[in-house]
Amino acid sequence: MKDTIFGKIIRREIPAEIVYEDDETLAFLDIMPNSPGHTLVVPKEPSENMLDISEGSLLSVMKTVKKIAPAIKTAMEADGFNILVNNGTEAGQQVFHTHVHIIPRYKSAAFQKFPPGKPNVKVTPEELAEVAEKIRTTLA
Repeated sequence: MKDTIFGKIIRREIPAEIVYEDDETLAFLDIMPNSPGHTLVVPKEPSENMLDISEGSLLSVMKTVKKIAPAIKTAMEADGFNILVNNGTEAGQQVFHTHVHIIPRYKSAAFQKFPPGKPNVKVTPEELAEVAEKIRTTLA
């Protein structure tokens, strides 16, 4: 498996707004979110996607998703959320390290990109820090 940007985030070689970490998983904000609070949960054990992730890593990732999704929903005052996994290029996977998206959704803009009207745009570090702090505070 090739090294990825997520491996570098896990090793703290590049910065990320981390909202949760345990021995097996890491959760951090997506830098091009679909909505405020869009979070990625990754296993620390390398795997490319759901086809080669170990059962132990898969269980750990899903436990983390279950733990932090309600906190993200509360912190972001969302009406709901999507849990999404892209597997392979044709499915939209861009980083080949297994990851689960938690994407807050709102009645007023169920599938609107964030920032509004600017799809696929990086959010500023300050915007990410503010959102991450809300989530971390809710988890505490």
